[in-house]
Amino acid sequence: MATLTRTAARPRFDLLRVPVLGRFLRWRHARTAVQVPMLLLSLAILYDGFFGPTLAPKNLAGVLPWVHWRGFVVLALLVAGNLFCFACPFMLPRRLAKRLLPASRAWPSWLPGKWLAVGVLVVFFWAYEAFSLWSSPLLTAWVALTYFVAAFVIDGFFKGAAFCKHVCPIGQFHFVNAMASPLEVSVRDPNTCATCTTKDCISGRTGPDGRITQNGCELWLFQQRKVGNIDCTFCLDCVQACPYDNVGVLRRHPSREFRLDVQRSGVGRPAQRTDLAALVLVLVFGAFLNAFGMVEPVYRLEAWMAGLFGLTSRPALLALMFGLFLGIVPLLLLAGAALATRRLTGDRGSLVGTAVRFSYALVPLGFGMWLAHYGFHFLVGALTIVPVTQSFMADMGLPILGTPRWDLAALVPVEWTDPIEAAFLIGGLLGSLWAVRRVAGDHYRGRRQTRAAALPWVVLCFLLSALGLWLMSLPMEMRGTMLAG
Repeated sequence: MATLTRTAARPRFDLLRVPVLGRFLRWRHARTAVQVPMLLLSLAILYDGFFGPTLAPKNLAGVLPWVHWRGFVVLALLVAGNLFCFACPFMLPRRLAKRLLPASRAWPSWLPGKWLAVGVLVVFFWAYEAFSLWSSPLLTAWVALTYFVAAFVIDGFFKGAAFCKHVCPIGQFHFVNAMASPLEVSVRDPNTCATCTTKDCISGRTGPDGRITQNGCELWLFQQRKVGNIDCTFCLDCVQACPYDNVGVLRRHPSREFRLDVQRSGVGRPAQRTDLAALVLVLVFGAFLNAFGMVEPVYRLEAWMAGLFGLTSRPALLALMFGLFLGIVPLLLLAGAALATRRLTGDRGSLVGTAVRFSYALVPLGFGMWLAHYGFHFLVGALTIVPVTQSFMADMGLPILGTPRWDLAALVPVEWTDPIEAAFLIGGLLGSLWAVRRVAGDHYRGRRQTRAAALPWVVLCFLLSALGLWLMSLPMEMRGTMLAG
């Protein structure tokens, strides 16, 4: 069985070696110190969502999750990696559940891998549009509360970080898009791991009485064989557990993510993971569909489909649309590209295997679309947090921040947004073209065959990129601001 091992190399940039920040991250309670403020902020969102103004741009639950959180998340993924999971407030009740409930059951074998997460993610995308979650602070609060309850119940009964690994749609968004991130939790010196006999990074550390004093990785990512960011929550438990201080948050080249035919700890061989490929496709095509839902042509398409199928229920109409554009269209496009690759190369391998292998190369392009879309909303609505916070404090009987400045919204001049969006999309296109070349080069022999294998996927990348540029050139709903409507 092939494995991808590390060889000694010159020292790489390590976030844990950065003065002040590195020392904080190495502190045993660093994650809790970040999660507690996030929990308090979540409680404020819940309170305002249930009891605050019903107008979304004036409510914390209508602004923070859909404008600021999403904007910060994609920028963090671009700059560093999966920082949100590190700060995730949903893990605090989950930690309590591990103490109060048995947490002794194995995850059901009839729900393997990411299939449940794929379904939950599709439902989440559909519900966002079908029930206009972005415009309903009350429904947003219910979604957040459901998250807290789900994390508590699931991880209270199942071993490890079952909620993160198999269920959480937000976590899956970060796992997949972190494939394009510049940092990963990784070992500093592979020779140190080779001589380690206790493997504390996976098993945890125990005290003199035999009790565990520090957990190892609860997603079962053995650092010596870990590759990339899939399933890594940046919890840094492995950093705390390693007795040799041999785990860091290191700079890396995303090329390692696209070595798909090698065995990875906790993930297996990505080229054989149809569930993981399905997750990738939902997130890539979901990026375009989510943006399409905010531009004017979507309403013409909805009207045409409603007349064609005789549907009067918008949720039912959107379910049909999501099934088409997150299911049928991606499958047809991938099947066509995979078939073309086989014809051009004479490859007699599995059509599904070819489609799965190349599907991962679309991740940078999808991430570029998420960056362009969420970045747009963040840039045009970031300052809305000022009047919303002023209003929230006044509603709480503490008008100490003054009169709400409802005129505040955009962080940069609006004319800047188009070139920024285009830069994100073009960057994603270049990343996917490079990934296609890497995947083709790893699986096919010779320059001619490699180019032939890559050609259909290059065409698909350019088509999706053109679609993204067209979508972002259209006027988009100004959700989360007083200009929404």
